[in-house]
Amino acid sequence: MNSLLVAMRVSRYLPRTVVRGFAWTGANVGWLRNGKSRMRLEENLHRVTGLSGRDLSRLSRRGMVSAGRYYAEVLEMPRITEHQADARVRLADPEPTLSIIHAARGVVVVLSHSGNWDLVGYHATRAIAPVTSVAEVLKPRELFDKFVELRAKVGIRIHGHEGSATYRELLREATGPDERVLALLGDRDLSGSGVEVSMWGHAVKVAPGPAALAKASGKPLIPVMVHYERLTGAARRAARSKWGTVYRFGPPVAVPEGSAGDAVSHMSREWSAWMATEVAKHPEDWHMLQRFGWVE
Repeated sequence: MNSLLVAMRVSRYLPRTVVRGFAWTGANVGWLRNGKSRMRLEENLHRVTGLSGRDLSRLSRRGMVSAGRYYAEVLEMPRITEHQADARVRLADPEPTLSIIHAARGVVVVLSHSGNWDLVGYHATRAIAPVTSVAEVLKPRELFDKFVELRAKVGIRIHGHEGSATYRELLREATGPDERVLALLGDRDLSGSGVEVSMWGHAVKVAPGPAALAKASGKPLIPVMVHYERLTGAARRAARSKWGTVYRFGPPVAVPEGSAGDAVSHMSREWSAWMATEVAKHPEDWHMLQRFGWVE
């Protein structure tokens, strides 16, 4: 049986501190084993930061621990109350972006694989508007279904990444009468038709979906950066965690006139340039332990 499925079933019966301890230990063991995940992470972080040797090793260890923290928080989500989520999650500099979102009756936001975007969705679906997102269809299918169920319980609607049918459903929601946040991970292309942009001085292929959806729906496209911060005092007690999550809006990306293809390329270059700067500020929270879209 899949180890993550087992963890989902067992973790509900364990104290939160035990779940976090297992995640921390697993992350450090994974780092010490120097396996594929660490190697991929270090390859990616080297291109982001230029670090090598011992400095890169230290950064990758913090990165593995940050990724482990994310999974511990995912396992804990059924027990995180709205009050605790609000204590853990902080929206930095909300205006004027919130006014833009409400005026447009919705938004397409593009994220990187940074921090805990699930906790952000839990917060945003109550603080801004209901959230819809897309997730890779994991194997076994039961694992994907468990993740969908877990996110649905905190108000996040998930569609599986299944090609044009998923895009049509997102477009239907984006152009419907209800205000929604369409939140899409964009830094790793799963479509096979990625847009080539420049990030950290390297050619990279990113997902075309966020820009394409904004162009087709007329909704604003806004990048969002997510990272962790340490909590202390009353905030830490209210959150029942020493770690909080911060999310910050970037500048809205203008939707240019012209063909859809040209618009998607231009908009993707805009959001990815901002995102590259933000990821470089918090590289330890960029959980890119997989193959990334570097153009060799």
